[in-house]
Amino acid sequence: MTRIPTKSEILDWISENPALTAKRDIAKAFGIKGAARIDLKRVLKELEAEGHLEKRKRSYQDPDRLPPVSVLQITGPDKDGDLFAKPMEWQGAGVEPVILVVPRASDPALGAGDRILARLTLIKGEAYHYEARLIRRIGTNPRRVMGVFRKTAEGGRILPVDKGSDKEWQVASDATHGAKDGELVEAEQAGPKGRLGLPRARIVERLGDPSAAKAVSLIAIHQQGIPDAFPDDVIAQADRAEPIGLAGREDLRDLPLITIDPSDARDHDDACFAHADEDPENVGGHIVWVAIADVAAYVTPGSALDREARKRGNSTYFPDRVVPMLPDRLSGDLCSLHEGVPRACIAVRMQLDADGNKLSHRFHRGVMRSPASLHYEEVQQAVDGAPNDRCSALLEPVLKPLYAAYDALVSARKRRQPLELDLPERRIELTEDGKVTAVNFKDRLDAHRLIEEFMVLANVAAAETLIAKKVPLLFRVHEEPSPEKLDALRETAKANGFNLAKGQVLKTAHLNRLLKEAEGTDEAELINMSTLRSMTQAYYGPHNLGHFGLALPRYAHFTSPIRRYADLIVHRALIAAHGWGKDGLRPEDYDELEQIGTHISETERRSMIAERDTTDRYMASFLSERVGNEFSGRVSGIARFGVFVKLDETGADGLIPMRSIGREYFHYDAEAGTLMGSDTGMMISLGQRATVRLAEAAPVTGGIALELLALEGDAIPQGRRSPAGRTPKRGGVKAKRKADKTKRKVKRTRR
Repeated sequence: MTRIPTKSEILDWISENPALTAKRDIAKAFGIKGAARIDLKRVLKELEAEGHLEKRKRSYQDPDRLPPVSVLQITGPDKDGDLFAKPMEWQGAGVEPVILVVPRASDPALGAGDRILARLTLIKGEAYHYEARLIRRIGTNPRRVMGVFRKTAEGGRILPVDKGSDKEWQVASDATHGAKDGELVEAEQAGPKGRLGLPRARIVERLGDPSAAKAVSLIAIHQQGIPDAFPDDVIAQADRAEPIGLAGREDLRDLPLITIDPSDARDHDDACFAHADEDPENVGGHIVWVAIADVAAYVTPGSALDREARKRGNSTYFPDRVVPMLPDRLSGDLCSLHEGVPRACIAVRMQLDADGNKLSHRFHRGVMRSPASLHYEEVQQAVDGAPNDRCSALLEPVLKPLYAAYDALVSARKRRQPLELDLPERRIELTEDGKVTAVNFKDRLDAHRLIEEFMVLANVAAAETLIAKKVPLLFRVHEEPSPEKLDALRETAKANGFNLAKGQVLKTAHLNRLLKEAEGTDEAELINMSTLRSMTQAYYGPHNLGHFGLALPRYAHFTSPIRRYADLIVHRALIAAHGWGKDGLRPEDYDELEQIGTHISETERRSMIAERDTTDRYMASFLSERVGNEFSGRVSGIARFGVFVKLDETGADGLIPMRSIGREYFHYDAEAGTLMGSDTGMMISLGQRATVRLAEAAPVTGGIALELLALEGDAIPQGRRSPAGRTPKRGGVKAKRKADKTKRKVKRTRR
C-alpha cells in the first residue's frame, strides 16, 4: 500500500521546492500513483482549509513568508524583557509569525504601538519565526550629520566635514555614545530645532579615525555632494505606500520568474524565466520573460518621491554601503521582487528563434511572485553539475531552459559583434568595522552574462516599442569615438606590433579584431585599456543616436528603475503608450526630457567619481601597511608630472613622480605618450612591465606613490649627474650656450 506523506512532510517539500508545487509534482516526489492520488488530494485540501497552503490554479504555495524588509508594529516586551513585533502586511492565512526585535545599543527606545521598518532574518528551531533589526522608526526622519567629535566638559561638539559648512552641533554628555575626542561620528538631530544656541545632536555611530577605512565612503559622499538623507515628506510618502493588488493587472504569479543577483544584494529589481517555444513554426525557438519591479506605480510624476529620485538620479554603490535613489520602504521592500511575496511588475514576453533573433515581443503590467531569489555562484554551480538544495528542484524546469535561451542569444551576439573588452573588476572585501581584508578580482561567470544578455534584450524591446508607438523617451546613447582618439589608439596599437585599419567606417568588429590579436599577450591589458580610453562616455538623451559599444541602433534603459531615474522615465513612457493608467509620462514631461537627461548623466558621473575615489582610498588603506615592499606592474599612464603604474596584485594605480625617475631629465612627448631620458635615451611608454617600490600610501587622499626600480626587467640607468644633484631644466643645452655667449660679451666689455 502506498504511504501518504504527513502534512509536515508536504509543507517541508513545498518550502524546499518552490518551483515544483503542482499536485502532480508532489505526487511524483513521494511516489504516489493511481488511487492513492485521491488521498493526497484530501490531505492537500485539509492543508488549504487550515491555512497552511494557498491554491492558485493547479499549484500550492506557502503563503506564510514575509519579505526581508517589512513594516512591523511593536507589541511590547514579554515577561523576560524581550521585545516582539507583528507584521503590518501579513499575506498568509495561517498562524501569524512571531518576530523578535533585536535592538542595537544605538537604537532608540521602542514601545508598544510603535511602527518600524525592519530587516528580517528567518529563524528555525526557536519559539519565534524571525529576528528583526531596526532600519528606522516609521514617522520619524531625524536629520543626520557627520563630523569630527570634540570632547568638552558639557559633553562635546561635532565639527562638520562638509565643504563650506561651519555649523557645529552640541552633544549632551548622555548622548555621546562613548565617542572619543577626534573620532569621526554620525549623529542625528536630538529634540526640536531651537532658535538660540547650537543645534543639538545624538551620536548614533562611531566611525573611528577620520582616515580609517570605514570613513572613506562617507567622506566621498559629502565631498561629491551626494544627497544621503531623505526629506521628511519623501519618507512620509514612502511610509504611506501599500502593496499593490491585482486590480487592473495581469496575474503572472504562476510564472516561475526567479531573480539572480550578487549574494549580498538587498534589492531585486529584475526577474526572468524561459521555456521552449511550442509554436510549430518556430522549431528550436525560445520564449523569454523579463519582469521588472513596477516602481512607477509608487513614484508618481511630480510627487515628493519623484522630485527626490530625480535629484539623486541614481543609487550610488560603495564597498560598505549604498546611497539609494529611493527610501528603504520602496527599494528594499515594496519595489523589490523578493522570494515568495506578490509584487507589482512590468514584464516583457519575447519570442526568439533558434539562432537567438528576436521575432516579437509584448509588454504586460501585472503581479508576479518569485519562487526563488538566487545568486550567481549557486546558479552557475547548479548548471555545472553541483546544485545545492535551493537549486536542485529548479534545475530542470527553470535553470536549464534559461541557459538554453542564453546559448541562442550568444550566437546572436557573435553576429552583432558588440565591443568585447576584457577588463577585470576589483572586489574589495571588508570586515564589519570597515577594514580591508583583501582585494580580489571578480569572477565573470556565464550566470552574469546570461542576466546581462536578457537585460539588453529587454532594453531593446522597450526602445523599439516606444519608437513604434511614437512616445518620447530617454535613450541610452553611446556615440562612436572621435577621429583624434582613434588615431591615438592606432598609434598605441602600432607601437606594440598590432594594427587597426584606417580609411573605413569604424565598427565594433574592427576593434574586436584588434582585441583578439592582443589576447594572451603581455600587451593585452594595455590594448584593452587604450580601447576603453578611446570611447566616448555614454549619456541619456531624447534623441536616438544609437549605442556604438553594444552595436545596437536603438537602446534605452528599462531594467533597473529602483536605482536609475532613466529607467523610471522609460517605465512611465510604456505606461502612457499602453494606456495602463494615470501614472505614465505626461505631455508636460516631454519638454523636460532633454534637461532631465543632462542632469541624470551628470549625477551618474558624480557617483562614478565618488565610487572611484572611495575605491582608491580603500586601496591606499590596504597597502599602507606594506610601504617599502616591491611590486610588479605595468605602465598604465604617462603625464608631464610622472608615470602611472597599475599593480598586478591589486589593480591599484600608483604614481611615480617625475623627480624620482632616475637622475636625468625626461622629455615628455604628449602626442606619442612617452618619456625619453635626455642622457641615456631610455624610453618609457604605455604597457611596459615595471618593478616598483611602494613609497607612500595615504588613505585620507587615496594617493599611492611609487619608486621605479626596473623597466622590462632592466634596472633603471642613473644617467649623468647634474651639478649639486639637481635635474637640469628644460632647454638646458640652449641655456648653457646663452650663458657662454654672455660670458664672451662680458670679457669683450672688460677689455
